Amino acid sequence: MVIPAGTRNHFAMDLGLDREDPSAALEALTDGVELRVDLGYAGERVFVNNVSFGAYAALVQDPAYRDDKVGTVVRILPEFLARHEGPDLVVCAGPLTVAGPDAVLVSDNPYQVDDPAGLGRRAHLDSGLLGVLTARAETPAETAARLRSGQPHGLTRLATPDDVVVCAGVPALPAGLDGEAVSLPTPVRCRISPMALRVWVPRHRPGAQSAGRPPGWAAIRRVL
Repeated sequence: MVIPAGTRNHFAMDLGLDREDPSAALEALTDGVELRVDLGYAGERVFVNNVSFGAYAALVQDPAYRDDKVGTVVRILPEFLARHEGPDLVVCAGPLTVAGPDAVLVSDNPYQVDDPAGLGRRAHLDSGLLGVLTARAETPAETAARLRSGQPHGLTRLATPDDVVVCAGVPALPAGLDGEAVSLPTPVRCRISPMALRVWVPRHRPGAQSAGRPPGWAAIRRVL
């Protein structure tokens, strides 16, 4: 069972649970259903939401992130991208290689296509696909404007069942794993384990989305 009593509750949101009323999740004890959802792995570490590197990982280090997620992204990410700090990253996913991204987000199922920073919802938790989002540096003003508007310029998107490998010329990379700051040995191999987690939830959930067609991995969306 999932009780939405954490700081961000992305997983609870995508399960359709009422994050404003944690006690409502207890209805699963008397009128519940079982869901089978995917699990993501970054090396040996499990994640249910996402793992981030580069500028995205730097966001979770900022104390303001927990209280003002969107505002912190818009404030920190543009400056970080413009400075191009941190080790050079290379991301390999199936036939796609992205060299030198400044920010990388690998998610357990893809986020919606109008979500440039992994701040919104995932339409599915059982597609068997990793979502990959990489960003390259622009000027701070351009990056901030595009984050606010949702324009995908400068981003590379991918939905894939293949492993995603993040390489760098350092022995370990700072990362954000489900919003927590960690250090992962390189190369970091991310994979998805389809339908690996059994979750018991209330039958009636206010945020439950109707099932739709899962994203096709073969459609690689690259906008430069």
